[in-house]
Amino acid sequence: MKYSIGEFASILGVTADTLRLYEKHDIVRPMKDQHNNYRYFSDLDARNLLSSRWYRSMQIPLQDVAGLINDAPAEQVIQSIAGARQQLEEEIRRSVMLLDKINEIHAELGRIGEALYACRIREVPGMYRIQQTDKNQLLQKECLKRTVQAWMELLPFTFYSFRIENPESVLGTAELEYSWGLALMETDQRKLEVGVNESMEYIEPSTCITAVIASAYEKELGRESFQFMLDYAEAEGLAITGDIRGKILFTERVSRGNQTYLEIDIPLENNFT
Repeated sequence: MKYSIGEFASILGVTADTLRLYEKHDIVRPMKDQHNNYRYFSDLDARNLLSSRWYRSMQIPLQDVAGLINDAPAEQVIQSIAGARQQLEEEIRRSVMLLDKINEIHAELGRIGEALYACRIREVPGMYRIQQTDKNQLLQKECLKRTVQAWMELLPFTFYSFRIENPESVLGTAELEYSWGLALMETDQRKLEVGVNESMEYIEPSTCITAVIASAYEKELGRESFQFMLDYAEAEGLAITGDIRGKILFTERVSRGNQTYLEIDIPLENNFT
């Protein structure tokens, strides 16, 4: 039988636009009436359309489906389905990783109340980091752009971090030398199989004094923000070593004034007791 595009679309539960798209890919081949230029579809077109929708339901790209419909031995069909399975398995793996990361972030934010201005000792994993600022001034380095673009695609596994260099100056009165930039925990770098290059700096795992602070949104990072942590180290007889690091947890935006919650990690010598 012959069916008009409206009839055919209605019978098969698709839209006329879908039929036109499948016609463009040579999956359906309607006959054109020379008198009125109407296109009419056949029962064979219905079979091809349903077969193609079956392939598409497995997320096989439409251009590949056209090849499977028009000229594909059994081996190619099996190979295409195997490829779709492999792609779906990878998507599931990444989705599970994302769910784990969201759970981790949710739990971390849920502990802010007890961690706010409260010092504790913990093991901080290693991380990779890109320096994107000098203090709060953005750096314009061509060598960073490709890595930054790639790492932006890795959010929320990547996060915005700071690094205060020269620990001796922290204990003195000199102006702090710090920078901001995207960072990625070493454990996530391995899971995501992210390559390492010369634009990244590596911060080794260390035992740290950790605390959360709340800072005015536009306030520069200053020693007074974490002086209570330095006082804690001195009172406990703990020796500070290495660069201080930390990250933005989130920014609270309220009518009384915005503030950012920061986690600060101050590394200690490994031989402390």
